[in-house]
Amino acid sequence: MATGRSGVAELNSYFNNIYEDAVFVVREQNLMTRLVRTYTNGRGDQTRTLTTYNEITPSTVAETEDYSNPTAFEKSLVSTLTPAEVMSQVLLTDRRIETDPQNARDDAARELGMGHATALDENLASNFASFTAGTVGASGSTMIWGYFYAAHSILRANKVPGPYVCVMHPYHWHDLAGDVAGGATATNAPDYQDQVMREWFVRRVAGVDIFVSANVSTSGSDAYSGMFSRDAIAFDLRRDFRLEPERDASARAWELNATMLYAHGVWRPAFGVTILADATTPAS
Repeated sequence: MATGRSGVAELNSYFNNIYEDAVFVVREQNLMTRLVRTYTNGRGDQTRTLTTYNEITPSTVAETEDYSNPTAFEKSLVSTLTPAEVMSQVLLTDRRIETDPQNARDDAARELGMGHATALDENLASNFASFTAGTVGASGSTMIWGYFYAAHSILRANKVPGPYVCVMHPYHWHDLAGDVAGGATATNAPDYQDQVMREWFVRRVAGVDIFVSANVSTSGSDAYSGMFSRDAIAFDLRRDFRLEPERDASARAWELNATMLYAHGVWRPAFGVTILADATTPAS
């Protein structure tokens, strides 16, 4: 019997490790800037304000009456957007750049960009809780189609111009689509049920475009989805995403500095309805 043989276990410390490319953190697709009012003509730190005229209502007059009851035609403040600068930074040492098997500099730049995009999308979605046309649902309640249609009816009753969109937390959509897939509701809408069963997604219901986003704000176990017209929220870009490298010679390193300057907020808050419901991770 041969002796003194060494197998893989004895030689492992001499083998190079196999390194796959590093992966990036999972991020949601960004959609909010396509659904809201966008401005790009502002300068620096100037605030942007929106005012509205008062309503004028006609009244009847007699044939020979010399009408002398003018209505004051004035403006009142609706909303104000105040810009803020946001920034993130990565410091890469020369040794890190020289040693890392991946392209650390390019990967860091990509992550900085994705981080700013996600933060912007989350900021815009956070405005759903500030809509003033109304709130449907309640904390801890299960998302139901009644909430969806109630939000739609409230917007119509308030004469909000369309088209409308509804942006939902994934767990809110789970409750709605799950009901249909299970046959609990919408039993007379076979095409709708077929779409849910095939794709788990339906683009439009009752003339409202539906979007699902994990960037919808949550509070505890609840989420704030929203149905709104475009002017309900505004995004005011003052300086687009900027990535600037800076050499720190004494640290033998490079800084990557990413910045943006923008404002966001409810623009016409009465053009949106908040949908509040439970967003607990589903078990079935």
